Amino acid sequence: MQSSPQYNKGNIFATLGLSLAALLATPAIAADTSHATDAKLQQVVNGDHRSADNSARDQYRKPLETLSWLGIKDNMTVVEITPGGGWYTEILAPYLKENGTFYAAGFDGEHGAKWAKRAAKRFDDKLTADPAHYGKVKVTVLAPPDKTEIAPAGSADMVLTFRNVHNWMGAGTSDAVFNAMYRALKTGGTLGVIEHRGNPDVTQDPKAKSGYVNEAYTIAMAEKAGFKLAGKSELLANAKDSRNHPKGVWTLPPRLRLGNEDKAKYLAIGESDRMLLKFVK
Repeated sequence: MQSSPQYNKGNIFATLGLSLAALLATPAIAADTSHATDAKLQQVVNGDHRSADNSARDQYRKPLETLSWLGIKDNMTVVEITPGGGWYTEILAPYLKENGTFYAAGFDGEHGAKWAKRAAKRFDDKLTADPAHYGKVKVTVLAPPDKTEIAPAGSADMVLTFRNVHNWMGAGTSDAVFNAMYRALKTGGTLGVIEHRGNPDVTQDPKAKSGYVNEAYTIAMAEKAGFKLAGKSELLANAKDSRNHPKGVWTLPPRLRLGNEDKAKYLAIGESDRMLLKFVK
């Protein structure tokens, strides 16, 4: 433990300067919307290799601002958890292709359930159809409890998960996945979590059947695995989302589970209110 500084006339200003520097260096936990972007990331986000439907959702998902706020760099080793149809893969793979490494930890296409095999094949077809952009993607499998090596232990600078936490809760695999992400990261590495944000005044359903997860509940799961919260951002907030819908979060676009029923109402709301959290190992 350091001893208390001596506040004499000769060192008081130096002491105050050091204290100010230490304060400024402390990670902010309060909501933060600041970010810096780089030209390469901007170019990839604007690239014509992205599907028109995916690009149309940028207004809600804000990939440039989100990835910039999380601190991504093109020379990093990055893992995307459960890439699904490849919405974020369209951005991450070409951005990291030249100088970094990109792992896509997807469904078990060999031994998984039928739906998992179909999803894995669709993702593989997407990659093989465009080797110029996706030829260097390293595909791994995340299928807890047996398959959780999403990348070599301690190799990743950043792990990213986009709206997956509710699925892990429903499957009872949250602990296994958070532990897998922790193992994959280097010490000091970043975990970025985006999830549909639940109403904090409503007790969390441990199965998250509505698709919404309370922010405090998410933070607790991450901290249980060993992560430390480093920041929050309101970039993906949507004050129009009441978080109380007949078909849960899937009532809203892009799913629109009610079909044409009140479609205009839900389109006017837009996509869900979302938390954006940054953790460090």
